[in-house]
Amino acid sequence: MDVLSEIQGWPVDNAVSVVVDGQGTTVGAHGDLNRVYPLASVTKLLSTYAFLIALEEGAMSLADPAGPEGSTVHHLFSHTAGYDFDSEVIRFPVGAKRGYSNRGFEKLAEHLEREAEIPFAEYAQEAVFTPLGMSDTQIEGSCAKDGRSSASDLARFAAELLRPTLVSQETMADATRVHFQGLAGILPGYGRQNPNDWGLGFEIRSSKNPHWTGTTHPGTTFGHFGQSGTFLWVDPVDQLACVTLTDRNFGPWAAEIWAGYNERVLKQYTA
Repeated sequence: MDVLSEIQGWPVDNAVSVVVDGQGTTVGAHGDLNRVYPLASVTKLLSTYAFLIALEEGAMSLADPAGPEGSTVHHLFSHTAGYDFDSEVIRFPVGAKRGYSNRGFEKLAEHLEREAEIPFAEYAQEAVFTPLGMSDTQIEGSCAKDGRSSASDLARFAAELLRPTLVSQETMADATRVHFQGLAGILPGYGRQNPNDWGLGFEIRSSKNPHWTGTTHPGTTFGHFGQSGTFLWVDPVDQLACVTLTDRNFGPWAAEIWAGYNERVLKQYTA
């Protein structure tokens, strides 16, 4: 039995899961690939890619001052600028720890808007969604949490993450390595992690425990999950990616199910 069919038994009304390999081929799918779901923080993956393109284009640089005093684009991009989760409150000194923050990501978009003189949603559309044929995808509001997309579109995006065409291999490799190593912090829904490793926008699995990916996922696995009950992970070692979208907000049900499910997805599609 295809492991993806397990989503039928989840405590949700609607769900879809799709697996993509390193050739960009959809090797497994279950559910309606064209249904559009709110992404919550999986939006950050889409925004991250737009930011990376902006870095390559020279519209901004990691060294640009942005955010609180002493902070740069680099700090905002890797959740080390000190912002509270969803407000302007500064919780810790710049670079002191990993403080996952929607507000920090929004500050990054505001910086890009000033530098590029274009609304961020328009920049993301022109730089990412249109070139990849992601016609179901848009960001209306926060670049950190207000994206909407379908599994079909996100499968295209996952294929791009596995084999980038819009950014260089060097840029992608840099974005998916750990930045500001050794910093502890809270991974929402999974508690304190030490270290709480992150790249540029991408959460990196590393040695985190507990975690939403499987225990045998390589430490270099990267991606994001969202509070709307969504996730996207990329395993660069096994050249595999999985997108899963649901219509139930993240909670104990997801923390209990996702790791085992993702473990079985990896096992089946790498066998």
